[in-house]
Amino acid sequence: MSAAGSDVILDRMMALHPKIIDLTLDRVWRLLEALGNPQDALPPVIHIAGTNGKGSTQAMLRAGLEAAGNRVHAYTSPHLARFHERIRLAGDLISEDALTEVLDECYRANGADNITYFEITTCAALLAMSRTPADYTLLEVGLGGRLDATNVIAQPALTIITPISIDHEQFLGDTLAKIAFEKAGIIKRGVPVVVGPQPSEAMEVIEDVAARHGAPVLAHGQHWHVATEAGRMTYQDESGLLDLPLPNLPGAHQIENAGAALAALRHLTMGDVASEAAVSRAVWPARMQRLDSGALAAAAPEAELWLDGGHNASAGLALGRHLASLPKRPTYLICGMLNTKDIGGYLRPLAAQADHLIAVSIPGEPNTLPAEVTAEAARAAGLKAECAPDVRTAIAQITAEAPQARILICGSLYLAGHILRENT
Repeated sequence: MSAAGSDVILDRMMALHPKIIDLTLDRVWRLLEALGNPQDALPPVIHIAGTNGKGSTQAMLRAGLEAAGNRVHAYTSPHLARFHERIRLAGDLISEDALTEVLDECYRANGADNITYFEITTCAALLAMSRTPADYTLLEVGLGGRLDATNVIAQPALTIITPISIDHEQFLGDTLAKIAFEKAGIIKRGVPVVVGPQPSEAMEVIEDVAARHGAPVLAHGQHWHVATEAGRMTYQDESGLLDLPLPNLPGAHQIENAGAALAALRHLTMGDVASEAAVSRAVWPARMQRLDSGALAAAAPEAELWLDGGHNASAGLALGRHLASLPKRPTYLICGMLNTKDIGGYLRPLAAQADHLIAVSIPGEPNTLPAEVTAEAARAAGLKAECAPDVRTAIAQITAEAPQARILICGSLYLAGHILRENT
């Protein structure tokens, strides 16, 4: 084992490629071959792609599988507070010693060759998961699907495509059809694909790719249906009807994510215990997460403090709908975003639900939108807006004016991660 800790090795890995994102699988295949092809030694894999809802769907799937007695690996990105959050081995976050060992092994096997940070750390995750016994592996795509570093599983047990919308156009294409083609790249010959609600333009592409691969499609609105009724959630497919509690992850959009998770669990012949646990036990930080303890929560004792990491137009729409469903209360946004995002598309659905926005720059993030730019975009979307040097100051400004306000910190997973670290 290296004498260096995981943080030191991760810093070294950042220097192995001049670009953060460079979509190709060539470097991944080279390193996996040098490592003995650990991707071929994983427990049955469920591979998840999509624009929104990947992480929530994975969390619900894991809750359901574990409730049925299964040991589950899970890989997700990005992390919020610590890199270790990306890798779960048989249910537990990877230990510092285990993470350091696989990172060091991958770094040495790669040598001085070019490879991106995401590619080499994905190889490390696959290596760690291949060495720990488990019953299932949940792999969340990082970006796209077809050329994503996770797309190295020859024969997964199942693939899932959650709702697709416009995002990452500079890498995936500027139309829904182009983006859907990239997401559908995880579909494998003969492997069933669960498909969440999609725009028709995206669905046509997914169905075409699935047909060419002989992959059975289990699609929302065709093969399974999900709805709310009398404060409960109903799910129906050809196997019958389930009457379940509403998902414990807040937001109407989580009904659809839960539907995809349930479709996957039913395909895997998991029983009612798994289905109920999927909607009632899932945990996924920074998705309308209530901060009711910690340093920031203590600074606003009478306020209702929330955190959400959604960052594209579809996420803004879902967040706006959720805010509209909550009891009326003065609502303030504290927002910081990356300069690669459609800030207008994100903010417009929120304008009708908030009284005021305070813009911040994301600490330590070179690609942050300056707070002044975020404030200008908020005003253009119809919001009253001003800037603050940091989130703590923004909270103080809001609570001085409205002590019992609803405060939503939003706009970026990178901002969310900073908040979770600061709130400990």
